[in-house]
Amino acid sequence: MRFLLRFASLVALVIAVIAGTIDSIQSVAASAVVLTPMGDAWNDVSPSSLATVQSLVSYYIHPRLYDLVVQWLLFQPAFAVFLVISLLLWMIAYKKPPVAGRFSV
Repeated sequence: MRFLLRFASLVALVIAVIAGTIDSIQSVAASAVVLTPMGDAWNDVSPSSLATVQSLVSYYIHPRLYDLVVQWLLFQPAFAVFLVISLLLWMIAYKKPPVAGRFSV
């Protein structure tokens, strides 16, 4: 399970770097800071899944949760969202080193 969480963390980190690179290229081209919101990036990749998530959250959890939490998350920069996801997955999969040292059982 730890391997899958670390792999998912790596994938999220790669997506964050790609999103950051795209934003930096667009910023240089526009001579202004350009940050792509998560909602725009998700809509560009798969608009049907965005609508599906909206309907699932509204139906199964609560409509106000979508309005408050998910809408706020969709307005954040895509690279920052994926960096936070990557960090959280890595923290969940982290294994503490043994207290006695490297050669203990």
